[in-house]
Parts: sequence; C-alpha cells; structure tokens
Amino acid sequence: MSGSVSRRDFARLFALGGSAALFADPVWANTAPRSQAFSPATAGTGEAYWKAVREQFVMPADLGVLNAANLCPASRPVLETLKRESDSVDHNPSAQNRARLSGEKENTRKALAAFLRVTPEEIVITRNTSEANNMVSSGLDLKAGDDVIVFVDNHPSNLTAWNEKAKRFGFTVITIPQQNPHPGMEYYIDAYTKAITPRTKVLSFTHLSSTVGDLFPAKELCALARDRGILSLCDGAQTFGLLDVNLADISPDFYTGSAHKWPCGARECGVLYINARAQKQIWPSIYSAYPGAVGISKTFESFGQRDEATMIAFREALEFQTKVGRAQIEARSRALAQQAIAGLSKLPGVKVWTSPNPALNGAVVSFLPGSLNPPKLGQALYENEKIGLAGRGMGDRGGLRASPHFYNTPEEVDRLVGGVAKYLKSGV
Repeated sequence: MSGSVSRRDFARLFALGGSAALFADPVWANTAPRSQAFSPATAGTGEAYWKAVREQFVMPADLGVLNAANLCPASRPVLETLKRESDSVDHNPSAQNRARLSGEKENTRKALAAFLRVTPEEIVITRNTSEANNMVSSGLDLKAGDDVIVFVDNHPSNLTAWNEKAKRFGFTVITIPQQNPHPGMEYYIDAYTKAITPRTKVLSFTHLSSTVGDLFPAKELCALARDRGILSLCDGAQTFGLLDVNLADISPDFYTGSAHKWPCGARECGVLYINARAQKQIWPSIYSAYPGAVGISKTFESFGQRDEATMIAFREALEFQTKVGRAQIEARSRALAQQAIAGLSKLPGVKVWTSPNPALNGAVVSFLPGSLNPPKLGQALYENEKIGLAGRGMGDRGGLRASPHFYNTPEEVDRLVGGVAKYLKSGV
C-alpha cells in the first residue's frame, strides 16, 4: 500500500540508511566552512556519513532534540540562503531586485513540484500546513445537505476547521474514529468506505498522525474518493520531508505540508498542492497583490507582500534533502524510531502508543512513562540528558512524544531510553 512499507522493504530502506556509497561529494558540504569536510570516502562509512550530515546543522553536538513532528532546525545551507536573501532585500529594496526575487520564488515552485513529482501549475506556496488546510476547507463550495468525512485524530487545522465551518455553512462533518494500537490499513479503508453516502463531497485524512504516528493508506483512500466522485484532502504535515512522497502515485486532490517540520526549512513557508482535476472546484480565500506566475498560483497566491527570502531558503532545504538522499533520509528516520520503540517497549511500566509494525508507522513515537509525571520527566531529560521531546498532555494517549529525524543519532535514542530507565528507578 502507498505510504507504507513491508518488512522486506523496511529492511532495504534500513540498509540504505546506513550507507551513502552511491552519492557523490555533496555540493552543500563545500558551502559550510565551519563543518567537517564531506568526501566520498566519508559518505561510504555508515555513521561517519550521518555525522557529517549532522555537522550541517548548528545544533550543539551534545543536544539531541527529537521533535521533528513539531519543529526542525534549518541546515546551514538554508540559514546561509535565508540571511543572504534577507540582506539583499534590505540592501536593495528596488523594484528591480524584487522582480529578481519573484523569479526565484518561481524556481522554488518548480523545486516543490519536482520534489512531490507533480507540475508547477499545481503548486501554491503558503505559510504552513494550517493555512493550506484552511484554504481548502474555506475554498470549497459546501452547503447544507453535504457531508465531509474527517479522521477524528487529525490536526485542528484539518478537524476543528471543518467543524467550525460546518456551523457557518450548514454541511455535516462525519468523523472516522481512531483505534489504538493501529488496527491495520484495511480497517481505515473499510471505515471510510462505509461512511460514504451520496451526500459525501470531501474525504479528509492525515497521512501520518502527529499524536502517535499512525500511517494511513493514502493512495487507497484517494483512489476510493476518486472512484466515487469525491474530493480528497491529504494532510501531509508529518510526511512531507520524511517519506519519499510521490503525489503522482498517491493522486490526492489536495495535499498540504510545512517547511519548518521534516523538510528542515525556514519557518512560515509551506505548500498546498491542488490537483489539476480539482482546480475548478475550489475558490481562493485571499485576494490581494503579487500572485504566482503559473497555473493555480495565479489566482490562489495573491497574498500581498511575501518574504521571498524564506521561500528561496525553502528551495535550498529541498535541494539539501535531495543531495543527502530522500530514501536514505526516510530509512534513517524510521530506523531511529524503530530503535526508540524497541528500547522503550522493554522498560517496565512504559506504554508505547505507537505501533511497532514498521508498515504502520513513520518516525513519530509516543509513550506513557509508567507512573512518572510526563512534563517533569521531559524537563529532566532535557536538563540532565540533553534530550528534547514534546509533551502529549494527559488526555488521549498522553505522555511524551519523540520524533527523530536524519540529523539525530542512535546514541541520542539510547540516551532517551537510558534516561527514562534511570528515572523510572529514581523518580523525578
């Protein structure tokens, strides 16, 4: 199934994650004078390769922040591009220089299209996933008598937004309940199939949940919607920049993502993909100046003055990931998550909410640390073990969340597991 991998595929990806012998000397390694030299020899030696990749980030070597599901650090190439282009605007705010920046924005659109395997005419550059999701829910012509089917574990921008707009416009939101542990892909395909009626206009789901890291059968759900004449929205906040997403294969009507999460780009930049077949069914939410130059961006991207430097840095982030290797990034992140799941699952009293099946998860791992107070434990892990996590509250599947990415290391995951084990014995 699309968006998931078999155990055999995962083993192949894992092997990729430990070796980059196929890659030539990355160009970006030569643009960061403070980083270790990055050579083909280094690239072929497993952890040495990932150590050199880590040195392209400015985080201190002893700090392990496992929080990619919320906010990733930008790489040195991204930071350098952001500063250079921001300085350019302040040094030369002329119409001529701004025209150059507009052209650079279009190059970012082309890069996004190539990264997602679609066309530039289908790409809108937004501020983040939340804005993109709301552009869809605000832009569709829905009314009383229409149904929207939504996964109940979606992000508020793809759940609360639908519910609030239903109050205004009169359509009905039908929710698909979550199951824990992950019940398997067929469960969700069957649940959405049973929920569809002649009233259904939109099928919305999260590609990978931010709560416990449940992976969804994206391709199958989009095909289900398409076969029934229903629009599909895939919230890709947790897969864009993590998984090697191929929208030409998944074929949603709408897909959304953010630069500041897994792509490791600058903040306040994101993407909304609008499939060519769906473009006549959605209205713009904002009307202003400075639209994009091609396709749907000419009507959907008139947002007024933008920060072109951020958008250009976004392109640098995509290029950086491509040079590191997208399959390698996915394999590395998922392998680190599997390491965390395996280690935490062995600790007495710890409840890991995330499925241990690599075909059903990504790189988001949530757990309840026994009887320990999660916020206090999270603070102790940060202060004493130099491990940064996210809190999950004490509501639905509460506790802590670790979301490692390709700049993290097995040693940092070991520090996480070892720290939890220590505090289970000593308390916090």
